[in-house]
Amino acid sequence: MPIIVSFVSQKGGVGKSTLARALLAVAAHSMKARLADLDPRQGSVVAWERARQRNAAGPPCEVVPYATVGEALAASGDVDLLILDAPAGTGRATLEITRHSHLVVQPTGPSADDLVPTILTFHELVKEGVPKARLAVAICRVLSAGEAATVRAYVQDAGYEVLAGAIAERSAYREAQNRGQAITETKSAKLNEQADALMEALLDKVMHEIKRLKGEERRKRKEGP
Repeated sequence: MPIIVSFVSQKGGVGKSTLARALLAVAAHSMKARLADLDPRQGSVVAWERARQRNAAGPPCEVVPYATVGEALAASGDVDLLILDAPAGTGRATLEITRHSHLVVQPTGPSADDLVPTILTFHELVKEGVPKARLAVAICRVLSAGEAATVRAYVQDAGYEVLAGAIAERSAYREAQNRGQAITETKSAKLNEQADALMEALLDKVMHEIKRLKGEERRKRKEGP
């Protein structure tokens, strides 16, 4: 059974696919990882992976389009990490995705237009029974450290975890993704370090889940049928 990390948001353009691609690029160095593009009509993540191959922009990354989360889960037996890039919006499909996930990441920018829907979405998921411990916010598209600190305080005051680090609004990140690279693979070492901080925090949580599940499996084997 793979560890499942989903990226969700009520609205588009806040960094959901950006973070999903970055986690895939980082995780692919140490484990078998797959990114499931659950918005095959738009296909932006599939197009990114094709650009990556075409431009030899980095180590190979596996991206597969699926019409439903059920299809993605059914085909995930051969991977250690399954990353779900959900379509923007909330509803029963998003709830199904989060219920199958070990970790649910919601990116947000610093504006009230981003922050308010972010908190409301997590409130709705908790009300539907998704454990709060599975939910985390990633700060994206900030212009300063002060903006990032304001976002962090707002989300923490609402009762939710915020991942370490923040992704700045920089053209170099967009340019890298246009080439098929992740935000950890830009031409700027400084920008890569900033993106790495958030990705390392996320990967640490993934590794913790892997260890936890392996421990449960060992315990069950010892207890027997």
